[in-house]
Order: sequence, then structure tokens, then C-alpha cells
Amino acid sequence: MTIHHALVLNLHQPPGNLEHLLDHQSWEAKEILFAYDRIARSLWDYSDVGRVHLSVSGTLLETLSSPGFQERVYGIVDCGSLLWHWQNQSIIDILGTGYYHPVLPLIPERDRLEHLKRWQGIAGHVFWRQRFNGFWPPEMGFSMELIPLLRKFGYRYVIVDSEHVEPVTPMAWQEIRYRPHIARHGSLEIIVIVRDRELSDAQEAGMEPTWFENELKERTKWCNFEPLVTTCTDGENGGWFRNTTPEANFWGAFYQPLLATARKGGDIQPVFIHDYLDRYGVFGEVEVKTGAWNTGWHHGRDFTQWTGSDAQRRGLAEIRALSDTLHAELDKPGAPPPGHDLDTALWRLLRAETSCNFYWGEDWVGRARADLEEARAALTRHLAARPADAAADAAGPETRRQPEEPQ
Repeated sequence: MTIHHALVLNLHQPPGNLEHLLDHQSWEAKEILFAYDRIARSLWDYSDVGRVHLSVSGTLLETLSSPGFQERVYGIVDCGSLLWHWQNQSIIDILGTGYYHPVLPLIPERDRLEHLKRWQGIAGHVFWRQRFNGFWPPEMGFSMELIPLLRKFGYRYVIVDSEHVEPVTPMAWQEIRYRPHIARHGSLEIIVIVRDRELSDAQEAGMEPTWFENELKERTKWCNFEPLVTTCTDGENGGWFRNTTPEANFWGAFYQPLLATARKGGDIQPVFIHDYLDRYGVFGEVEVKTGAWNTGWHHGRDFTQWTGSDAQRRGLAEIRALSDTLHAELDKPGAPPPGHDLDTALWRLLRAETSCNFYWGEDWVGRARADLEEARAALTRHLAARPADAAADAAGPETRRQPEEPQ
């Protein structure tokens, strides 16, 4: 029996973070850039067996494709070549995601659509394609109500965490973990790929190829089917991925030796998820409970990592209130031209929804509030440019009393 291994790496930097690190912690910025650059390089000698899925946030693509940023870091890495190598579909499969890396179930529904649309816009330009098979929910934040949206954007499958998967069709533990399934919301369905949480924890921390092989064989020994084992982690965080010594990082100490064994016909064979689906299909139906992946102490249920404090909850409430007001204006007849104040307000709102703004407890909530203030200012300019009565009606009674601070 062949054990099929799908490796998924999530790559994300908040807006302006790499630039800030270059100014204040240059070695950390270099470690991150080196981590990105070595992904494709580590696979070149193993293109016959190497298979890696990458989720790259829109903000990171924006940074890496910026001419100004490319010029600034040219002596460190060649970002143009890096992005070009990520286009190699024989070794890398790009997964769709949200532009500003929001926890999708925590933001308003209309904003989710904007994040997905904007990501496909930049990714289609950078990677020269219009179709992406799989979807990586930022922070693995998933709820069943996302299914219609993912189908709208053409995604075939979505990756979810094993902690939240509950079978509808009766199935054994190994079938839940190591087979793709169908999840339904209303009349629409999508394939769900289950991330093995414990093996992913090991991938994040560091592991030996022989341990991984023995662990996979033990976990799949009762499978009477060809198992798909999916491991997912960040691809640039922690010393395991950032270490610049080849024999001491993820690629040199683990993945390349695993590929060498696979090349010799070993039991574990890397695979693209879409290739596995084409060959083996899906099994049964599941329901996915709302939640995210684990983040150290946080188990992923209830999104406590992003909603645990009053400041986090207030920030998310401000996002919802401003989103309602802004979309009410955007829905009015007559689309504003590009660069209009409403465009600026929407951009700032979406950027405020970056998951990192809420991930670090209260430390980064101020970044969300700063973007929300800019969004309110742009909305105020838009309202002020309209006839007084129409602007007051659009903004509501609170804004009639204080037109400089629309609610």
C-alpha cells in the first residue's frame, strides 16, 4: 500500500511587515526571505517526486511583486526569480486564500467575497493562470457557510483541520483522517481535505524522516484504501524553517531525505491533492464544525485566539459596523470610479481585517483601528461631496449630529 503525503505550507506577512523588519531587525527579514527562496531551490533536484502546496497571502504577493521592494532586497534574494520559480506546476501547486489573510468566519460576508476576489486578481497576474484547485482558509478558519462562496470562485476542495471534522456517513477514525470527503451547505457541496493535526504539529517543530515514516505506517496500518495524509504548517516561521544551515532545516534535514527515499520506491509518496482526487475520488459525507487550527495553547474552537479580550471583540464589532455602512453606500446605483474615496474606504476596511491584527491579543488591535479610522475618513469625504440631505440620509442620525465621525 502506498501512503500518499500532501505537504501544505502557508506563507503570509502582514502589510508592511517585511519592510519594517528590514529597517529594524534586518537579520529576521533576511531569514524569512531566505526561507521563501529555498522552497523551489530545494525541489529542483527532486522534480520527479517533489510535490508542495503553497498558500501565499495577497499581502505577501503584493510585497514580493513590488518593484520598489524587489530593488531594495535584490542583494538578498531575487524576488522576480523567486516568484517565477513558484510558477513551476510540476513541483508547486498554489492554493487560493484571502488577500489580507482574515479569519473568514469572523468578518462580514460581503468582505469575504472581496478578499477572495482580490486574491484571485493578484495571483492570476503573478502566476499566469485563472484557476486554482484548492483553497486554504487563513488560520484554517472555516465554517460550513463558506461553501457557497468557495464554489462561486471555482474551488474544488478546501483544507480543514481534523479537530473539527465529524462524520455524517459512518466511518472509522482512519477513514475520517485519511480520505477526502464531501461537505454540504444547502444544495452546494465541496470536497474537504483533512489536515492531520498531530503530524502537522511535528512538522512545525522538527522531525526525522524515519520517525515520520514509522508514524505514518502506524497510523494507516488499518487502512483498506490508499490513504492521503495531509500535513500543513506555516512555511517561514520558527527555526526549523528559517535555519540557513541546509542539514539543520526542514528541507535539508527532513524533506529532501524523504524525497530520496520516495524516489527509490518507498512506501510514502508525495502527491498533489488534485492528482489524488482524480485517481481515488472521495468517500462519504462529513460536517465541519466552525473553528481554526491550533496555535500553541489555543485549540482552535470558538476562535478564542482572535476574540479572547474586550479589545479584540470591540475591534471586530467596529469592523462589522463600518462594513455595514460602507456596503450600503457601495450598493447605491452608479459605481464610483477607481481611486474613489469609497475604494479607499473598502481597501482600509479589508486591511483592518488581517488576522495578525487580532492574533497577538491586544498588541496589534491598534493597527486595525488605525485602518478603520482611515476608512471612516474616506467615507466622510465621500459623504461630504454629496448633497447635504442625501449624505445625512446615507450616514444615519448619528452622522447627522457629528458629520465628521460617521458611524
